[in-house]
Amino acid sequence: MTSTRILALTVAALLLIGTTNSLANDKNDKKSAKPAEASAGWTESQMDQPATESLDLGMYNAIRDEGLEHSHVMDYAGGLIDGIGPRLTGSPNMARANAWTRDQLTKMGCVNAHLEDWGEFGMGWQQLNTWVRMVEPDTAIFVAQATPWSPSSNGPVKAEAISVVINEEADLAKYKGKLGGRIVLLGAMREVPSTDKPFFERYDEKQLKELEAYPLENSNADMQARIERYMKRIMLTRKILPFLTDEKPAGVIVPSRDGKNGGGTGIIFDDNGAALGRTPYKRDTAVPFPVVVTQIESYGRVFRLLKNRVPVTIEMNVETKFTGDHEHGFNTIAEIPGTDPKLKDEVVMVGGHLDSWIAGTGATDNGAGSIVALEVMRILTSLKAKPRRTIRIALWSGEEEGLFGSKGYANQHFGSYPLSTAPDQMNMPEFLRKPAGPIEVKPEQKMVSAYFNVDNGTGKIRGIYTQDNGTVYDIFKQWMEPLADLGVTTITNQNTGGTDHLSFDAVGVPGFQFIQDDADYETRTHHSNMDTYEHLVPADLKQIATVEAIFVYNAAMRDKMIPRKPFPHPELRDQQNAPLPGLYPTATPGDAATN
Repeated sequence: MTSTRILALTVAALLLIGTTNSLANDKNDKKSAKPAEASAGWTESQMDQPATESLDLGMYNAIRDEGLEHSHVMDYAGGLIDGIGPRLTGSPNMARANAWTRDQLTKMGCVNAHLEDWGEFGMGWQQLNTWVRMVEPDTAIFVAQATPWSPSSNGPVKAEAISVVINEEADLAKYKGKLGGRIVLLGAMREVPSTDKPFFERYDEKQLKELEAYPLENSNADMQARIERYMKRIMLTRKILPFLTDEKPAGVIVPSRDGKNGGGTGIIFDDNGAALGRTPYKRDTAVPFPVVVTQIESYGRVFRLLKNRVPVTIEMNVETKFTGDHEHGFNTIAEIPGTDPKLKDEVVMVGGHLDSWIAGTGATDNGAGSIVALEVMRILTSLKAKPRRTIRIALWSGEEEGLFGSKGYANQHFGSYPLSTAPDQMNMPEFLRKPAGPIEVKPEQKMVSAYFNVDNGTGKIRGIYTQDNGTVYDIFKQWMEPLADLGVTTITNQNTGGTDHLSFDAVGVPGFQFIQDDADYETRTHHSNMDTYEHLVPADLKQIATVEAIFVYNAAMRDKMIPRKPFPHPELRDQQNAPLPGLYPTATPGDAATN
């Protein structure tokens, strides 16, 4: 999932109301683009869905047998997670993962296995070695790693530590001229709560029942407050980075964030939230000094010593390597061709993101979703399935930095819309900029029945989010009835965010994410050095692959495509949310009064 919870929730909310943008190369063919409804609108006959699903229970049994009794999902886990390791977008490991997945798909019998370029990403980078230790007033070894795209320290550096806490721009002045050649502890010590709740969790029946209820509260105000806090942090970081650059510190250490239920103890979370700036992978916004993230216990000890005026000396060595300034991002694509002469050009898609962060080996985020998607295709090819529609797998890169791979794919194949270039909007990150016009839809958009995604860790599937598409509720309910013994029982019309199904939903293509048990995803493994093979749950992964294979197969075999929600109009969002005019006959004209 994307790098921080605030970023993920913000991206999710904006995409769910139809916001998308081109972060890839703009390869849109303007001649083939059409006004939204002219291309995306469905005829009444397409929307006329059968009341009863025609289910091939023999295929259910075959898929269950292959997926549960003859699984190879953990074989794929070993090859990807242990054999290749962390897969930062633009890195050599990401290139190896793209090639490896393409070759695995070819070996299992898929056709047209290839890599698709979604555009320029930024700098290629890999961590070679990082260590940090306190040498005075005591010796202590830190659990620490370089933050993504940190430059090298060019050998060990030893320097006096200084604590720097900057909550607003005015705080910069008190540190001016004091940081040169020193190792900066950047940020206040965070609270470390007692770990009085379990780190590994599964949904109970009460929680699943609660999940079925559709929330009626309007969360626009809460979301706006989140965006404002996020933008405040972004704007402050834009001031901090050049200030530190001018000061020329020997290095910077940041504290690791917390996890759910106080899970961020004794480990590190190393993602874009730990790095300085939103786009450290771009050369023009690169960080020029080494930055490491360390576990909170190591940070806390030094922070308290410095607070009590005890001199601290730290030694650190950051060894990293840049492999290019203009690396491109690629998605892995392959297909099982459709066999029905009337339906074979229609497509059902399955996927997950292949990229990861660097602290661990990207096992639960999102090696799990990628190896499950591979296993779905292996199950179906092993059974020599003859789907009526084409089944296409897509393994994305660039998800962690902003859904780049799936957005790029959606822009190139389905459609996109222009972003505002107003001065106030140009100061915003691209994913927060307002649309400047309607979605221009491409012909392929109406040929995709649905996209199914897994990106919530290793926990087994308990049901599915309809993503506010109530028309699929009865369809999925019938699909799930033969899967109740596997624990698949819950359907909710709620939205869920933070990952690649949003790129499809934003351009009017049905995109779905499954409800999964949390396991220890949000508490311990999400973007941490514990995101490793050992934290995968093999039985759960077998169940996920089996359930997803059945969903994909059912969608490929139906007489009708999966029904769609009303087409999104992000360009109308401000107008739709604007207060109704003329409600108060005696009100004076002008802006609202302020007290």
